[in-house]
Amino acid sequence: MKLVLASNNQGKLAELQSMFAPLGVELVRQGDLGVGEAEEPFRTFVENALTKARFASQHTGLPALADDAGMCVDAFGGLPGVDTAYYCTQFGYAKSDDNNVRALLEQMQGIANRRAAMVSTLVAVRSPQDPEPLIAVGRVVGEITTEPRGSNGFGFDPVMFIPEFGKTFAELPVEVKNANSHRGRSAAQMLALMRERWF
Repeated sequence: MKLVLASNNQGKLAELQSMFAPLGVELVRQGDLGVGEAEEPFRTFVENALTKARFASQHTGLPALADDAGMCVDAFGGLPGVDTAYYCTQFGYAKSDDNNVRALLEQMQGIANRRAAMVSTLVAVRSPQDPEPLIAVGRVVGEITTEPRGSNGFGFDPVMFIPEFGKTFAELPVEVKNANSHRGRSAAQMLALMRERWF
């Protein structure tokens, strides 16, 4: 089964492709099919993911999978949330993973409460009008380190310390990270939902 991934993020594609391989699902980035990015006007992960999935399905004629994910920092009232990818731009930095990490560490200087969650909301639709989208949410709670550690992963992985492992996501072997990350958890739920409802 071919499924369009409503993202052009190479890191997400690689992570999700390996997770969905057991179902015999082939993920294709929407950009590889000539589809641009959907608008993401909403303030919740689930609304944005649903919008992206419907957009990708509408423009390709394929079932679609979309992920909206982000960092939710307790000390910032859950922000940056849906604005995670562009977090650093509000502080004058160009959009990049490294600048996001830099901006977050600067904003957290002197803050004792370093608790944060990484959240991944996956939404899958069979068609643009699918009345019963599949929705899976994965959440991992950890703490923001004071400096980046490790070289695996992407995004905020180098500063997301996971107490149960005693390491940041970026310090974990890729297969351990994928199995225990927010995206790993949402993907496992999504696989179960697809097996139950679609296959």
